[in-house]
Amino acid sequence: MVPMTRVVAQGTFDLLHPGHVHYLEDAATYGDELHAIVARRSNVTHKPAPILCAEQRRDMVSALAAVDDAHLGDPEDVFVPIRRLDPDVIVLGFDQHHDEGQIADALAERGIDCRVERASGREPRYEDELLSSGDIIDRIVRRRGGCGDA
Repeated sequence: MVPMTRVVAQGTFDLLHPGHVHYLEDAATYGDELHAIVARRSNVTHKPAPILCAEQRRDMVSALAAVDDAHLGDPEDVFVPIRRLDPDVIVLGFDQHHDEGQIADALAERGIDCRVERASGREPRYEDELLSSGDIIDRIVRRRGGCGDA
């Protein structure tokens, strides 16, 4: 029996868009089984907090054909689901702020044996296509006007 290659992709996945779909489809090519970990709001510290709740973001990611299973991240320790899933590969998003070397070192410190890869990028395919949640939010605010209560 040939062992399955388990892949993990992680992210915020707020306001799911074509860039997210590309990332997850690309991550799926690294193995046989793709697990997506959706960040909890409390763990998103490098950019504005997500608009959508974690459960809704997980459900949207889970609905994508490339994803075998979607999980919520741990509110305290981002490595808890990694340890539980025991992946062979972690694929980082093309524009995610994480450093591959630092992630590999943190995994090794915790005794988690897997390699770290970086997904390919995706250019817009047509005029006016948005590949960023922030760009989508900015367009909504511009077109519908902000009320200052966000």
